[in-house]
Amino acid sequence: QSAVPEMQQSDEDLQAEVYRSPLVARYASPEMAANFGDRKKFTTWRRLWLWLAESQQQLGLAITDRQLAEMRSSLDLLDLRLAAEEERKRKHDVMAHVHAFAAQCPAAAAVIHLGATSAYVGDNTDLICLRDALDILLPRLAAAIAALSRFAGQHRSLACLGFTHLQPAQLTTVGKRACLWLADLLADLRNLSRCRADLRFRGVKGTTGTQASFLQLFDGDHDRVERLDKLVTAKAGFPATYIVTGQTYSRKVDSEVLLQLAGFGATAHKIATDLRLLASWKEIEEPFERDQIGSSAMPYKRNPMRLERVCGLARHVMALAQDALNTHSVQWMERTLDDSSNRRLSIPEAFLAADIVASTLGSVFDGLVVYPMVIQRHLKEELPFMATENILAAMVKAGGNRQECHEVIRQLSQQAAAQVKERGLDNDLIERIQASDYFAPIRDRLPELLDPATFVGRAPRQVDRFLAEEVAPALAPFTAALEKLTAVEQRV
Repeated sequence: QSAVPEMQQSDEDLQAEVYRSPLVARYASPEMAANFGDRKKFTTWRRLWLWLAESQQQLGLAITDRQLAEMRSSLDLLDLRLAAEEERKRKHDVMAHVHAFAAQCPAAAAVIHLGATSAYVGDNTDLICLRDALDILLPRLAAAIAALSRFAGQHRSLACLGFTHLQPAQLTTVGKRACLWLADLLADLRNLSRCRADLRFRGVKGTTGTQASFLQLFDGDHDRVERLDKLVTAKAGFPATYIVTGQTYSRKVDSEVLLQLAGFGATAHKIATDLRLLASWKEIEEPFERDQIGSSAMPYKRNPMRLERVCGLARHVMALAQDALNTHSVQWMERTLDDSSNRRLSIPEAFLAADIVASTLGSVFDGLVVYPMVIQRHLKEELPFMATENILAAMVKAGGNRQECHEVIRQLSQQAAAQVKERGLDNDLIERIQASDYFAPIRDRLPELLDPATFVGRAPRQVDRFLAEEVAPALAPFTAALEKLTAVEQRV
């Protein structure tokens, strides 16, 4: 026998043996991961069975207080081992949990799942999880918007090069560009909030949505079946049910939600890409921690790893919308079951990825580093060309001929461009204009004509108005949630 003791495997070692989704193991928040976890799912099933039994008793079915008390006492006492054994035996996940719940509530066994179908617990739980996932995501998105709005206000007047076709264009400001990002994020906030407001409950509908089984339970009393539906819906915290369903609620609901998540993914990808380009030009960088390593081979590098993560996960969110569209398109008649396996993947993953995208954007926006001197240097390289319009107008006001002036500026501009492109030197167009006797009438005005502040138009005031009239009202409903989120982050 070996004298070397056998090594004990830690939980981490055991977990390393099998694949785990990085969305949970590496990225997503504990809240979002728990929202789509088995404990949330199966305890919600039990609550749905309790709410159904409570409502049925209230409407006159022979269900005792003892049976309800027994169910209440076992809501969170999951026996997942027993449920797994039942599922292996019965090949049906819902019935496995019916039997596991009944084993813990023998007196209530006869009334658990009474008149219901699997979709009663499955679909209603999915809707609860969709609702709760949006309630987790929306404040995080609002927090990212709030952080970016502070950045926009701080840099409302900092002139920088604008870009069209990714080529230098007329000047804008750092704050104004941030407002372009904010406008898209506000659209996502509106769209996701609308999805949240539009969500209804499937409620108590039966096997094909006709409520036939419940009509039999209540001896053909349509009024009590309607009341049953409303009672259970209210207990679940929804204001309304879908009046008509098949066996399931329409998968159009899933596609609408995932399409809006995909829209947010596209926005996040665009913003993160813009910031990655700006980081490449050394104008703006994401926060970089003191001990952070940018590259294993190149110690000097400060790679935008958070923004790269945003782009990678945002692409996944965008791709998952196609799953929901395809699933909705093939739900034959009252439903087919090929939706189940796909939805187990696409819905949780879309939210898990969107959740970390929102959180990561918020942390980036909250610590963006701006380098005004680099921005100024880039302005200096391009501003002479952009100033030619102002110089041309000033010469005409001083009595010059427009066409003649245009030709002189064109020739000098080409000479300066050759200095930059062919010889790698600085743009010396202004020096050439200053040295030209032709421009003597406006030589003293050149510093004024080259002031970057005169090239940004109304950008600073647009920032002020946008933040006041659009951003602030959009964030107002999230004030309490943002305060709570900030307090939690501070504790962490």
